[in-house]
Order: sequence, then C-alpha cells, then structure tokens
Amino acid sequence: MTAIKHALQRDIFTPNDERLLGIVNVCKAGKKKKNCFLCATVTTERPVQVKVVKVKKSDKGDFYKRQQTWELRDLMEVDAKDASKENPEFDLHFEKVYRWVASSAAEKNSFISCIWKLNQRYLRKKVEFVNVSSQLLEESVPSGESQSVAGGDEDALDDYQELSAREEQDIEGMMEMCEYAVSNAEAFAEQLSRELQVLDGANIQSIMASEKQVNILMQLLDEALGEVDTIEGKLSSYEEKLQSVKEQMDQISQSNRLIQISNTNNVKLLDEIQFLVNYMDLSKGHIRALQEGDLTSPKGIEACINASEALSQCMNVALRPGHDKLTAVTQQQLLFAELRDTFARRLTNHLNNVFVHQGHDQSSTLSQHTEMSLPKHSPLHRDLLRYAKLMEWLKNTHREKYEGLSRTYVDYMSRLYEREIKDFFEVAKIKMAGTSKEAKGKFATLPRKESALKQETESLHGSSGKLTGSTSSLNKLTVQGANSRRSQSSSLLDMGNMSASDLDVADRTKFDKIFEQVLSELEPLCLAEQDFISKFFKLQQHPAVMPPLAQPETEEADGGTASRIPPQAEHRQSLSSEKDLVRLMMNKIFQSIETELNSLIALGDKIDSFNSLYMLVKMSHHVWTAENVDPASYLSTTLGNVLVTVKRNFDKCISAQIRQMEEVKISKKSKVGILLFVTGFEEFAELAETIFRNAERRGDLDKAYVKLIRAVFMNVEKVANESQKTPRDVVMMENFHHIFSTLSRLKISCLDAERREAKHKYTDHLQSYVINSLGQPLEKLNHFFEGVEARVAQGVREEEVSYQLAFNKQELRKVIKEYPGKEVKKGLDNLYKKVDKHLCDEESLLQVVWHSMQDEFIRQYKHFEDLIGRCYPGSGITMEFTIRDMLEYFSSIAQSH
Repeated sequence: MTAIKHALQRDIFTPNDERLLGIVNVCKAGKKKKNCFLCATVTTERPVQVKVVKVKKSDKGDFYKRQQTWELRDLMEVDAKDASKENPEFDLHFEKVYRWVASSAAEKNSFISCIWKLNQRYLRKKVEFVNVSSQLLEESVPSGESQSVAGGDEDALDDYQELSAREEQDIEGMMEMCEYAVSNAEAFAEQLSRELQVLDGANIQSIMASEKQVNILMQLLDEALGEVDTIEGKLSSYEEKLQSVKEQMDQISQSNRLIQISNTNNVKLLDEIQFLVNYMDLSKGHIRALQEGDLTSPKGIEACINASEALSQCMNVALRPGHDKLTAVTQQQLLFAELRDTFARRLTNHLNNVFVHQGHDQSSTLSQHTEMSLPKHSPLHRDLLRYAKLMEWLKNTHREKYEGLSRTYVDYMSRLYEREIKDFFEVAKIKMAGTSKEAKGKFATLPRKESALKQETESLHGSSGKLTGSTSSLNKLTVQGANSRRSQSSSLLDMGNMSASDLDVADRTKFDKIFEQVLSELEPLCLAEQDFISKFFKLQQHPAVMPPLAQPETEEADGGTASRIPPQAEHRQSLSSEKDLVRLMMNKIFQSIETELNSLIALGDKIDSFNSLYMLVKMSHHVWTAENVDPASYLSTTLGNVLVTVKRNFDKCISAQIRQMEEVKISKKSKVGILLFVTGFEEFAELAETIFRNAERRGDLDKAYVKLIRAVFMNVEKVANESQKTPRDVVMMENFHHIFSTLSRLKISCLDAERREAKHKYTDHLQSYVINSLGQPLEKLNHFFEGVEARVAQGVREEEVSYQLAFNKQELRKVIKEYPGKEVKKGLDNLYKKVDKHLCDEESLLQVVWHSMQDEFIRQYKHFEDLIGRCYPGSGITMEFTIRDMLEYFSSIAQSH
C-alpha cells in the first residue's frame, strides 16, 4: 500500500499541488469487484482545500487516473455500518449516497479517522459520523485543548514528507560510494551511524567554542530589557494624561449624537409638514373656481376642470399613519368635502339647464322645411364635450348626481329626437308616396296615424288579390297585349284594374334614392350621438356604474347576481356593462327610429312589393357598414332588426309571385302565347340583376331565383296541359324558349342548370311539335312503305319485296302518281297556315319551326328513296318531285306569307 501511495502522490497529486493524506482500497457494494482507491487530499496552497478523490487504474495501461472528485465540505454523513463489529462496508453521503466495501476493516477505520481529522482541522463542519466507534475517534484525538488536537493532527499529517531533488541526489551519491549499501544494509547503517556520531561531536565542540559570543549576546539582551522598562514607564505616564482627554472626547461625542438625533427629527417633521402642505393645500384660485367659477365660458370651464382635478388629488392623497388625528388635516378634509358638494351641485344644475333648454328647442325641427335632411347636433356635442372631464370627475365623486344627469339628458334628448325623426320620416313618406302619385293619385296626401295607413293598405290590396311588383309589371304587359290575349286570365285583369300605382323604372329608382337618403341621414346621426355619449359620460374608460335608466325587474335581478361574480371576471364584466349602458341610452333616445323605419318599409312595400329588393340591398349594405364600425353598436343592432323585416317582405314578395303563377287561368278560345308570369319573371330578373349588382345579400336573391324558376317551370307545364286552343308542345316550346333566352342574356350563374334544362325542354318540344304537326304529308306513300318495312322485318329479303302482290312495282307507281308536286305544295301551304295560327308573334319562332319541318320532310323523302333503291333495284321508279322542288316549295310558301 505504501508503494501505491507513493506512486499516486507522484503521478496524480503532485502535478496538482496536492498532498495525499489517506487512502483506502474499495469497490462498490453489491456490484462486480471493480477495485478503486478513495484518497483524502489537501492542497499545498492556501486557502487549503480538502477533497475526496476516486482513483482508478486505466483499462488501457498500467497507470492510474483521477475519475471523480468531491469537496469534503459537501460531505454530510459517514456511516460505518457497525460500531461493534469489524465490517469493511461504509457509506459516504454527498449529494447522494455512495456505498463502498473496503479491502479490510483496518483500512476503512484508518480512512474514516483521516476524514475526521481533516474535518476537525480545516472545516470544523458538523459532519455526522454514524456507527463509528467512539474509541476510534478518541484515539484520533488525544484529550486536551483543541490546540493540542490540532498540533497532534499536524504531526500525524506531516509524518510523510517527500524528498526534494537535492536530497535524492545526495542519497544516490552516498549509495554509490558504498557499493554494498544495497546488498548489506546493516553495514551501510553502521557506517552512517559512525559518521553521524562524528558530526554530533563536531557540533558540540563548535557550540562550546562559541560560549564567549553567547555571553556577549546575553549582556546585550539585559540592556535591551532595561530600555524596555524605561519606555513602559513613559507610556504609563502618557496614558494617565490622555485619560482625561478621553473622558472629554466621550462627552463631546455624546453631545454630537444628541444633536444629530435632534436634526434627524427636525428633518422628518419638516418632511411631514411639507407633505401635508404640498398634497393637502388647495390654492385660493381653485377654491374660487369651485365656488363661483363661470361654467359658460371656455376659460371658466378650464379653470373649473383644473380646480376639480386638484381637489380630487387632495381628497385622494394617501395619508400616513397618524395624519388623520391632526386637527388641521381633519378641518382640511371637511373643507374639501364641502367644496366637492358645492361644485357638484353647481355643475349638475348648469348641465340640467342646458339639457332642458336643448330638449325644448323647436328651431331644429323640420316643420318648416321640405328638404329631407336631419338637423345636425354637432355644435351641441362640441359645446358639451368641454364638460367631459367634469363629468368624469362627477362620475368618480358623486355617482348619484352623475346618474341623475344621465337620466335628464336621455329624457330631454329623446323628446327632441322624436320630434325631428317624426318630421323627417313624414317628409320621406310624402316624397315616397309621390312616386306613385301620377299613376292613380292614391297617395296625394299621407295620413299620419297608423290606423289610416292600415286602411290605405287594405284599400290598395283589395279583397281578391294582393298588389305586388310582379302584378304591376304584368299589368303593363296585359295592357300592351290586350288585343291578342284579352281573355287569357280574368283574375289577372281584375288585379290590373285594382292597381294603385303603375310604376316604371324611374319611379323605382326615385324610391331607391329616397330610401338610401333616409338611411344615409340616420347613420351619421346615430353614430355621432353614440360617440358623444361614450365620450361625454365616460362609458369606455372607467368601471361601469349602475344604469341611469329604469331597468326591468329581470335586469335588476341580474344586477343582484352580478355582485357575486368572481373578481377575475369583474374587469370583463365592467366593459360589457358599459357597452350595455350605451346601448340602453341609445335605445331610449332613439326609441322611435325602429318604429318609423318599419312604417316606412311597410309603405314602400305597399306601393310596390318590388321595392323590397331595393330595401334589402340598401339595408344590408348599411348593416354591413355598421357592423364593420362596431358590431355591438345601437345602429348595427337596430338596422339588423329592421333588416329582418325587410327580408320577410322580400320573401313575401317571392311567395306572392309564386302564388299568382299557381292561380293563373287561361282562356279556352284564344291561343296562349308567352305566359304573363314568364315575362313577369323576366322583368323581375332584369330588375333584380340591376339592383343586386355587387350587393352583400346576393345569396338571398339566388335562393329566390331558384324558387321562382322552379315555380315557372311547374306552372308552364300545368298551363300547357290545360290548354285546349294551343297545342301543348307549342306552349312548352315558346315559353321555354323565352326562358332560355332570358337566362342566356342575363347570365345568372346560379340558374345555369335551369338554363340548360329550359333549352332541353324547348328543343324536345320543338321536335315533338314538328313531328306531330308534319305527321305523314304523303299518307298513302307512308302506308305503302310501312308495309314494305313490315315484310322486311318478317324476314322477306329486300330484293324480293317487289314480287309480293300488294307491294309490286305497279302498286308503287300507282301510289307515287297520287302525289304530284302541286298536291304536295298545297298540303305544305295548309300546314304553314296551321302552324302560324298556333304560334304567337312575340317569340318569332315560325321560321324556326318551318325550317325544322323542312328538315323533317327532307328526311322522310330521303328515307322513301332509300327504300325504293334497296327494295326495287333497277326499276327506274322515282318520286314525282325532287328535293330541290321541296326546297322551292318551302321557300315560296314562307315568302308568300
């Protein structure tokens, strides 16, 4: 172990300026026997650091390497496992517990003893030694004072000292002089002993020779001691003299300390006084402004604002402990409270007078004006906003007066706005009614009362049917086509006679402009008022107050529960409550807007239900604009509610048109032609496409289109089935051709499928009408060749058909002679007249049908020639007219008519 200790000291610890003081050969408990060494070391430099180092032999060589290091100050506990028995196991508790098994109990005890000594000398840290024999610790520490313990420890730690390089060289030279030093150690030791005795004798002789010098040195020491005694005497006298000076200095120091304490107290007192003077003193100018400041002039208002802010600062100052017991502070607080109450009363009275005066002001109404515009209240808002900071002060100091002012403002402004809005809508209704005034003069004067409007509505609607935009459009078609379709629908004519307004595009455009002007006037009015309320009553920057308006019981109940809302939701609830307050005030002020808008919408829908299209587009656009500004604003909410009514009227308009389609009756004595609801749909679509161009509610129109076109398709087929005068195929062909043309021209994307379906129906019924009308123009020839085809179908070969008795060549020639060109042309001329009677003039399909009949006739002709060529080959039999003759017949007949 000594050789290993020497090697570790030389190879590992000396390069790091460390000394190895204790070592133990260990392996980890419970694992494979991988031996290593735990070393206790100290540094040679100060301050001394004590470490426990784990050293392990390298796997690649025969040298040792440092594997892990712990500071001894991090050691918390040493557990020897058993104090009474010899046990090689022990634990070291650093940041975690390390369990070791020593090679022998003696090595373990020696290492633990070294750890204990190092802790006692360098650290004196309370390290717990558990299950360690007290005898082991006593042997390590002899009884006595701590100094002796430290000294003994030093001797034990210094029992090993490394040889210096000079000493190593001397020992090697000595051993070289004595060659037998290695082989005969005893002889070498005896020689060294003899030489040591010789050196000792020489030292003794040298000491005895220097006795004279020693005596001289002792004499000098005696003289020095005498001088020291003299100096000590002088110092004692000096100390007695300085004692009185010390007492005087102590008195001066005590006086200075008292003076310093007094100065400190004076500074603190001055600080307290300055605090009270700075924060609780209100200038005379501010007091005068609060008591008698001018609340009408800008300078006076500014002075009052500054005074109120200064008063709030004085009243809200955080007093230090004990200030409230001072009489001056109490008197100042009473003064502040009196000033606050006085100024709050003056401010409330002044603003109440302003609100009352404005509410009774008649100069801004529309009674003397015919222009359709609402008065602007921006001057009033601008004047009142000068008091906004004072309202904020009132809100924070006198909540009751603030709420009273809110109620007063709402009451009087609601009266003012009610008068202005009523007059504004009165003018709008008169102008709107003027759009239909030229037609029937129904709306020359506009009743004010809702009952009169209701009676007028009933008179316009009548009892047999409702007046709608589609009927008004159909009425014009009825008048225009009265000569040709007078008896088509008696019910539609009745409604046409009852129409109160025969509107054209100019009338509807005028209505659209009036309605847009109404919304454009209302929008800035509401936004400006809401912005003013928010700024003037400070409802967006501070916690919400109780609503100034009377609330229903349910809302009061909600308010009662609101006080129990958790604190983390109070801020969010206050912001929501402030928005609700603004909305409640706006609802009270503009309570007549929604009613007047609904009344105006009802009037517009009564004049012409197609007006609902204009109103839907305009109202949707204004709702969209209002929601972009503030989705929760009063304007957005109100216009949204009115939009529901407009959408309902629009749906009623669509339903009424569908219902009219279903109620259409046709005449049994006249041809049908283009149905009125088909042209009505065309007019509706043209108008709607113009109105809804780039509109936000395009989806509503697309849904209406689908409903209408489906109703048109269904009722066209219904009328076609009921028609007696006009063939069913003609009714279907003409009307679906008209529908297809309309959809192709308007290019309505949502009706692409219906457009294709209309084209398909038109084509099918055109072909069906051509086949049914043309029939068999060469009847006997048709019958003959049908018999020929029947024989071929029965299995007779085509070239053998001519040998059949009923279908020989003579019979064929006989049949062909019955159809000379003149007879064919005569039959085609009669067919043309028949088709002309069936078709209407509006759609101009006669030439299309005639051309289709020409193609069908030529197809039949070619079919007959083909059968003659196949069944009667080489017979030289031909028709008595050619294709060229047929083309000439068709062309001449068309030109002649």
